[in-house]
Order: sequence, then structure tokens, then C-alpha cells
Amino acid sequence: MILLDRVTKNYSRKSSALKGVSLHVENKEFVVIVGQSGAGKSTILKLLTREEQPTSGKIIVGGIDYDKLKDRKIPYLRRKIGVVFQDFKLLSNKTSFENVAYALEIVGMSNKEIKHTVPRVLEIVGLSKKAKSYPSELSGGERQRVAIARAIARQPRILIADEPTGNLDPKHAWDVIQVLERINKYGTTVLLTTHNQDIVQRLNRRIVTISDGVVVSDKAGRSKGLKAV
Repeated sequence: MILLDRVTKNYSRKSSALKGVSLHVENKEFVVIVGQSGAGKSTILKLLTREEQPTSGKIIVGGIDYDKLKDRKIPYLRRKIGVVFQDFKLLSNKTSFENVAYALEIVGMSNKEIKHTVPRVLEIVGLSKKAKSYPSELSGGERQRVAIARAIARQPRILIADEPTGNLDPKHAWDVIQVLERINKYGTTVLLTTHNQDIVQRLNRRIVTISDGVVVSDKAGRSKGLKAV
């Protein structure tokens, strides 16, 4: 599903964000990427979405060899990859339903398809009763779940969640993590970056640790799913 083979990313002669990183993620896997700020986590995500290009090395995602990827094909690639950010990026003048619908409108989905798809993804993230609510009427956790619904509305094969709980209290953070678990069970490959060690320990998924642009640890989870509390 995802292959990084000896990937290096230099921003200057003296600045290397990644140094020969190799990583293989299977289809439907849930992987947690951890590391301090500046370790290289965000660079990996930007390479996967083709916001950045590697200085050297090979990247293959879903059978697409990035070395052969034409610029005109990048939007097609990004439809396979949903992205959730720490700061939600919701439109304040649109309801939960409208925020998700807008993401489908801009890729040309018909109104009939939108009316069918949006309620389904809002149900997946547990917000069916908040469809008509505006972001200002939602908690932080609910706003993040709307952002997740928007990211999965196009049924991406991969969901990247970049510090999605960074602005949330522990209760709402776990609500978001449980939604990501649910999405993974439906068959979506999930990459989660986080600084939250409580999440890392309780989630018990494969943990890839990045330090100074290098993979220093890659450990399989002891079990699937969240630990009981």
C-alpha cells in the first residue's frame, strides 16, 4: 500500500528533514508515527500527498510510482488520500452537512450522490444529530469529527491524521481516536501522527518512531484496538 525506500529530503545542503527513511505500510494497517517536533513526521506526510518531492529514494503508494507521477495526475492521487489536520479547517459559515458536502461538490459529485453520501459519513463519525449545526455550535472533538467525515467522504484508501487530537482535551481526544479505529475497521489504511504518549500506549498499534530524520524504532502493537480503561 505505502512504500518509502531509502527516502531522503534535503531543504538545503545543511538541512536534511529525512535521511534514508524506509517504511512499508500494508493495506488496512493502522500505524502511529511518533517523534519530537522537527523529527521528520510532517515531511513524510507531505511527501505522501506530493506537497513535497524527495531529494532521493523511491515512494510508491497504492501502486502509483511517484517517480512516474505526472503533475496532472496529482489530484487523482490525492483523492485516494484523506487528510485530517490539528486545526480542523472547517468553513465557519457552513453546517456540518454543508462542510462535508462542499468537499464533494468541488470534485464534481452530483447532488443526488452528495445527499446519499453525507448522512452516511456523518453517521460513521457519530454526528448524525449534528448535521445542521455550525462549527461554533460544536465542541472541539465534534469539529474534528466533522473534519474526519469530510476527509473520508470520497472513500480514500488512506487516511492521514496529522496530530488530530493536539487541540483537544483527553475526553474529546479519545472520541476522535475511536472514530479513527472505526474507519480502519471499515478497511481504510490509517497513518496517525501524535505527541500524546497516553494515546500511543493505550492504542497498542504499530508504532514507528522518527528522530532527527531517521526511523529509530518500528514496533508492532501487542494487540489490536484500544486498551480497556
